[in-house]
Amino acid sequence: MKTFLSVCAAAVVAFTAQNAAAHGAVSCDAPKNEWRPRAELARELKAKGWNIKKFEIYNGCYEIYGYDEKEKFVEAFFNPKTFERVFPAAE
Repeated sequence: MKTFLSVCAAAVVAFTAQNAAAHGAVSCDAPKNEWRPRAELARELKAKGWNIKKFEIYNGCYEIYGYDEKEKFVEAFFNPKTFERVFPAAE
């Protein structure tokens, strides 16, 4: 049981470190006066079959938590000017 808990703890630490590194590498530099409305990105994603649970701004990017068109949970970052997906790369 002790080994199982150690493995689980290591997995949690690795996952957390990976997400932290990913967040640190993500940034968008479009001037705020050039950003397109959040509602416009939400409409485009919903039209593609996404189910948005949370919409935030992180390091100048639009950050989306939800489910993509394949019903897979995603945390995705988009350029607020172009709506280009900047992380993770679209599959």
